[in-house]
Amino acid sequence: MRVAIVFNHPYKGSYCNAILNAVTKGLQNANHEIDLIHLDNDNFDPVMREKDLAAFAKAKYDGENIYANLDAQVLNYKQRLEQAEHLIFIFPIWWELMPATTKGFIDKVIFPSVAYDYKPNGFMKKRWKKIRGVTIITTMNTPGIIYRFVFGNAIKKALLAGTFWKIGYKNRKWIGFSKVKTRSDSKRKKWLSNLEKTFESLK
Repeated sequence: MRVAIVFNHPYKGSYCNAILNAVTKGLQNANHEIDLIHLDNDNFDPVMREKDLAAFAKAKYDGENIYANLDAQVLNYKQRLEQAEHLIFIFPIWWELMPATTKGFIDKVIFPSVAYDYKPNGFMKKRWKKIRGVTIITTMNTPGIIYRFVFGNAIKKALLAGTFWKIGYKNRKWIGFSKVKTRSDSKRKKWLSNLEKTFESLK
């Protein structure tokens, strides 16, 4: 299986990087093909510019003629994600949501005529038809129960019940790790071991 990983964390020593290594090892053990989209290393520009908004407005009616207005990096990601069979996001939760770079990826790549099209009734239909499922892996320091009952599981609502449900992906999963900084080393190592096993069995 060809698996695309969208990764965002600027610090190489972060627990998110340890997660990336564990996920990668699990996928490699199962002989999956990995395409890493490392947003920080790519210096991805997350800002929606005027030309991006002009393309967004035009896409609903003339989607095939918007590509000249899009960043070359967006078009590169588009081509790669069209070949993916599973999509994984790895990022930290900062102030209850994803970092700006991940949000910019959602804004600029999960985009009409790039990731989805509009049906005549106005609803969306996915373009990346090879993708069988989407997995989101996050870290945070907020206790899980607080994130759920005070902040309403904001990531779940924004991405799983929002973005990827809207464009038609039925197989959606969120793996969230909470209170990461205060967990013991043994606990964090156990999480990584479990992740490796989880992605060894990805189908």
